[in-house]
Amino acid sequence: MRTMLKLGLAGVFLAGAAIAPASAGDVAPMDVKFTDDGVQASLTGAAGDVAKGRAVFSNRKQGNCLACHVNAEQKEHSFHGEVGPPLDGVADRYSEAELRAIVINSKKVLTDETLMPGFYSLELGARINKKFADKTILSAQQVEDVVAYLTTLKE
Repeated sequence: MRTMLKLGLAGVFLAGAAIAPASAGDVAPMDVKFTDDGVQASLTGAAGDVAKGRAVFSNRKQGNCLACHVNAEQKEHSFHGEVGPPLDGVADRYSEAELRAIVINSKKVLTDETLMPGFYSLELGARINKKFADKTILSAQQVEDVVAYLTTLKE
């Protein structure tokens, strides 16, 4: 799957965020099923909320996606990063399952070298404050919300 998505999303530095453990009905981070086509199943069994995903995406203490990615749809926010690729049209390049896999754990999808952490993984990577060890950055529902938002970013 890495080779298939190698040209995809990369690089996120987190301002610092931690989230409570997964809810009872959520797929646990270590139980997520990755395939060559991404992560097919919702982590929660519920659809994501586009508006909530947009908010998490731009929140500097949650997703913080704008720290590394340009996103013209959110031009009202300043200081878009250029470490990762622009996300304009990302829904035209990747399926929902592929986007979910990238957000959950980019290192399994792209490369171990990516600066982008796994947002629903216990393998957070380098440059993560130790107080966030053994926690996911986003909840399962927040991942689904961000994925729902990303699927709206078409050319």
